[in-house]
Amino acid sequence: MGVKVTRGSFARPGTSLQFDTGSWRVQRPQHRHATAPCHAACPAGEDAQAYLALVEQERFREAWETIVAANPMPAITGRVCHHPCETACNRGGYDETIAIHHVERYLGDMALAEDWAYPPVQVSGNAPEVAVVGAGPAGCSSAWHLVRRGYRVQLFEALSEAGGLLRSAIPPYRLPAEVVEKELGRLLEQGIRFMPGQRLGRDFSLDELQASFSAVFLGIGTQRGREWSIDGATPRDLHIGLSLLKEWMDVGAIPTWSSVAIVGAGNTAIDLARVLKLSGVPEVHIISHKAIPGPGVPPEDAMPAIRREIEQGLEEGVIIHEHRGVQRLILRGEQVIGLELVHMKKLPDASGRLQRVAFEGTESMLHVEQVIPAIGQIVEPEGIRALLGQRSYFRVDDRGCFPDQPALFSGGDARGDRGTVSEAIGDGRRVALAIDHLLRQEAGDPPENGTDPIPLEQLNLNYFEPTERPEMQLLDADKRSGFAEIESGLTTKQATGEGVRCFSCGNCLACDNCWTLCPDVAVLKTREIAADGSHYMFDYDYCKGCGLCARECPSGYIVMQDET
Repeated sequence: MGVKVTRGSFARPGTSLQFDTGSWRVQRPQHRHATAPCHAACPAGEDAQAYLALVEQERFREAWETIVAANPMPAITGRVCHHPCETACNRGGYDETIAIHHVERYLGDMALAEDWAYPPVQVSGNAPEVAVVGAGPAGCSSAWHLVRRGYRVQLFEALSEAGGLLRSAIPPYRLPAEVVEKELGRLLEQGIRFMPGQRLGRDFSLDELQASFSAVFLGIGTQRGREWSIDGATPRDLHIGLSLLKEWMDVGAIPTWSSVAIVGAGNTAIDLARVLKLSGVPEVHIISHKAIPGPGVPPEDAMPAIRREIEQGLEEGVIIHEHRGVQRLILRGEQVIGLELVHMKKLPDASGRLQRVAFEGTESMLHVEQVIPAIGQIVEPEGIRALLGQRSYFRVDDRGCFPDQPALFSGGDARGDRGTVSEAIGDGRRVALAIDHLLRQEAGDPPENGTDPIPLEQLNLNYFEPTERPEMQLLDADKRSGFAEIESGLTTKQATGEGVRCFSCGNCLACDNCWTLCPDVAVLKTREIAADGSHYMFDYDYCKGCGLCARECPSGYIVMQDET
């Protein structure tokens, strides 16, 4: 029997279900997980949005496990990464970016303090065996991801300890030795057979590896400094930047000149300049073709060193000469007594390509006692000359595979287009995926996950309030020694606060907006997590497709699609 409804009266409970209003719809709402910009920008492949959501709920161990699924060394990268995730963070277009790398460090340090075990893996005794050469960030990452996928791994290292440049060239004021020791010590216990003191070309050959293993990964880094001179002239006591930095790391001391000029603009140049300054050298100069990063400086013209390291170096008294090149060495005999600098700028040549040009008439003199090139490193060719040819780096495809050698891979600094710890870790993971794909005899290339990162414009910012990013405590410049760590970590309150500040770009943040605001009660809230990872479902029998849920979704997780 029909229900009579008159003006001013109430309908009986449940009677609205008799009207199938879903038939009016021309568009339907759908949940669509979009890639957060921080995830897309992370060289290591971390999904910061995912672990920040867990941090907000104080589910710290689950958050750490989310990180190590991509990057097994968060206590390390949380200190040394250049964090492009923060540059990409949508929150930066609203107030201040999320302190992602500090949260990463917080979780990494908590895992070390509480000795959290890595997620368990099972490796069969007859599983295919893979050789990884080089126990730097790329090699350790690749070994970890291969073991996680069920492979036996032998990790060869020329030195007595794992870590590569993590251990030998990053100063302890950035990365304390005990953090490296604990992080890598735990990692190597995860079923990886570590072979220290084994050098490629001396103790074994590439041919022997390829004959004995199902696949080989060369993560040997770049150990040889580039040759440097000015019109063929070099000082008698020339020191190479990376070698000098390694010497200081080994013995804890460094020659102390009265004045030094370092030629270069990368992390080695900045680290060495700061070490010299903190060791008592009164005057330390950096000669850079590029500019100090800052507002208005295009990325392609900015010094490649980590910005916060540059800023801290300036605080400590390092002098940076931007857009300058060395035109002439001024020698007394074979000893440097000064440099002639000239202003440099990139200008298009006749073909339109940018070339660095010296501006005549801008010359200036800089009196220094020592000049140190820190202009980058190349692959040491011992044991791999035939593979390297006349190049300074390996030539591999996007998967890290060598042409015409489907079971031979490389990654990290040895590729030449990588230069940071996080990039090397990401390379190791991608190569492990490629090796797994190869050994499973799967057709095509390994699948790439993710979509284009969701832009700020697709978020509804009306549901967020401006809040300040936590300010890190730093040692005062006059108290820095080069050995004590300069930056402190986050407190638990600060870490969870950053989880709250996260916009949850492209993913459900369980705000209940769609559920409470739907005029047709066509959004159903589930007790358990639904198949798409949210707590909500659309009842399309009654959804009219008004789009209110999509408009009011803070994180851009709901989109309207045309009915087909």
